Amino acid sequence: MPHESAPELLQISEPHHVTPEVRRQLIDCWIAVTNAGGAAGFPFPPVTEDDVAPVADKLLGCLDPQRSRLLVARAGGSLAGWVVLNRDVHRLVRHWGTVHHLQTHPAFRGRGIGAALVERLRETARDELGLEALHLAVRGGEGLEGFYERLGWREIGRRPDALRLDPGDTRDEVLMFLGPL
Repeated sequence: MPHESAPELLQISEPHHVTPEVRRQLIDCWIAVTNAGGAAGFPFPPVTEDDVAPVADKLLGCLDPQRSRLLVARAGGSLAGWVVLNRDVHRLVRHWGTVHHLQTHPAFRGRGIGAALVERLRETARDELGLEALHLAVRGGEGLEGFYERLGWREIGRRPDALRLDPGDTRDEVLMFLGPL
């Protein structure tokens, strides 16, 4: 699909700033992405609200201006995608962040939502949190490495056969790095 218009990007850094509408749409997105086969933290679809809501609530409850940010992309009034950025407070590694759960709702794929979220995430990490680099892990065999590489990330390693989806479907966990920011 062609790029229609830039998504509205919203940053949330505290649990009490998550509206019931954002929570609901985030859970719905996570369910839709997972059930469409996305590598989004629940490897065994189908999932339901009973599976996703407690995990989402835990994730949202950990938001903190110094350690964790949620970025949400909205298009046409709907949540089109989201991502979480975490930083470790340990002195040894507090100069880099970890990216979790980048998702684009299936109804909004192909519109640059994921790329817009990653670019804003990079800016937020550098300009607001003072981070120097980002790390993430993706499920091999999904083509995700190419997506991130087009955005400037590089593969720095693999954990061979680390993820077992089924007895005959074992995948590498691919470690990706972006830096300097």
